[in-house]
Amino acid sequence: MASVDARPTLAVMAAGMGSRYGGLKQIEPVGPSNETIMDYSVYDAARAGFGKVVFIISKAIEDEFKANILKRYEKRIETAYVIQSLDKLPEGFSVPPDRKKPWGTGHAVLCCREAVHEPFAVINADDFYGQASYKALYEHLTNAGDTGGVYDCCMVGFVLENTLSEHGSVARGVCTLDPEGYLRNIVERTKIQKFGKAIRYLDNDTWVDIAPDSIVSMNAWGFTPGIFDEFERQFEDFLKANRDDLQTREFYLPSVVDRLLAENRARVKVLETKERWYGMTYHEDREMVRQQIKAMVEKGLYPENLWG
Repeated sequence: MASVDARPTLAVMAAGMGSRYGGLKQIEPVGPSNETIMDYSVYDAARAGFGKVVFIISKAIEDEFKANILKRYEKRIETAYVIQSLDKLPEGFSVPPDRKKPWGTGHAVLCCREAVHEPFAVINADDFYGQASYKALYEHLTNAGDTGGVYDCCMVGFVLENTLSEHGSVARGVCTLDPEGYLRNIVERTKIQKFGKAIRYLDNDTWVDIAPDSIVSMNAWGFTPGIFDEFERQFEDFLKANRDDLQTREFYLPSVVDRLLAENRARVKVLETKERWYGMTYHEDREMVRQQIKAMVEKGLYPENLWG
């Protein structure tokens, strides 16, 4: 489909394999008509008003993606895809011989630069964010504009207790907000889990209580297209700083935002939501996700078959 307007775009990061999950969870069926979590994301984005979806995928799934996934959406919303490949590097850099993993979420965003020219949201393919998240992102992005060299960004902020797995620990970016609801910083906690009614994170071999209503980032962001210059600049800085240790290091999206905040060059409005987040961190999570989506279909929040 040809682009007919400059409504916000949704960029879907779908290039990574799920190491803890044990498979390619981006294309695991969870809906009553074999829909994936990504199907619900596209459906919710189109319903909220987004004009285009750009998928960031790996070369390994390109053929299956084109044959079995992309065609589902083409009559509903404009679509495109880009490949996140290891060799998409600035001039003067090369892929380390033993590098296997993608360069990270920051690099994924940078890879979609060629296909995105309007304000855009970025999400993970395997996370269910809920209808309200896309409405909030759309409303912010339709009015977004950078001023005075400061980037106008946003992030959906979830309540921590609405994002946990029953089957093990999770990593979450715990957010601090200012009184106006803008992001001050994010602290990555790599092991958070339930202990009865308590929620704790592991810090240097000590379990520390954390408030259940803490606001966390689930990698649902909104940006203006000018931000690509910053991703490019910071990715090159990342490569230079880690030139002797590039076998496994990753360039993360939140680190770009953190640096811009530290430089007073971005404002990030936190769009707080009471939506429950659903994902498949562990293989055992799949049945829970299936049951929750089934309940939403029974309530009439989604049709039995998303694409008819």
